[in-house]
Amino acid sequence: MLRGLYTAYTGMLNEQYRMDIMSNNLANADTVGFKKEGSTSQAYSEVMAVKIKDTTEDPNTPKRLGNMSLGVKIGETYTDFSQGSLRDTGNTYDLALSGDGFFNIEFTNKAGETSTKYTRAGNFTLTKEGYLTTKDGDYVLGENGRIQLSTTAGNTVIMEDGSIYQDDVLVTKLKITEFEDTNYLTHYGESMWDAKEGAVANDATDFRVHQGYVEMSNISVVTEMVNMISIQRQYEANQKLITTYDESLDKSVNQIGRV
Repeated sequence: MLRGLYTAYTGMLNEQYRMDIMSNNLANADTVGFKKEGSTSQAYSEVMAVKIKDTTEDPNTPKRLGNMSLGVKIGETYTDFSQGSLRDTGNTYDLALSGDGFFNIEFTNKAGETSTKYTRAGNFTLTKEGYLTTKDGDYVLGENGRIQLSTTAGNTVIMEDGSIYQDDVLVTKLKITEFEDTNYLTHYGESMWDAKEGAVANDATDFRVHQGYVEMSNISVVTEMVNMISIQRQYEANQKLITTYDESLDKSVNQIGRV
């Protein structure tokens, strides 16, 4: 019976974790370049421990110690990198990517340490010195480093391949990077990613840059709301199970135990 309580508890804990992820998705439904997250659930491993180097057993033969297959445990959190919708802004330095790849950003933390981050959020701006930066002031990188443009040019045209022209003269080209396995990317803030050790990065080939657009989040508010309702119902079911077990234990201790 106590195992039943534990099973219901693990169910509630798992649903709470899923609810936190769905809430974060909904909170970022209008965040440029945001990619929704999800989570997996796993059954508890049957083998909880293994006895090794025990002279009472056959040499070099591990023996399993007990099992516990009840309940559920939190699995892995994953990111859905599917394409988000493009919104027309008409701003010269707003850029959206369709297809694979990420913009390269020179990010500087509070300690003054510089590293490269990756993003799909292309709501960029031009500083008075002519540097192309994110809304937080981090530099956008081109094939030759920081992108610096003329602030007095008559027009600025950014082609689908990332080439940047000012007054019909090629100035530089955006650096767009793709990864062989996006599982090696970890969230950094709302819409940037950091490459973990083992990530294999290449120059992106299957992409298009859209000037005057931004890529919105790939979240469907309706779908997330339906998922949240489902999670809430499952949480309530586990909660009701704990209440039922508690009532049964009360009767066992205070009524049957007196006889």
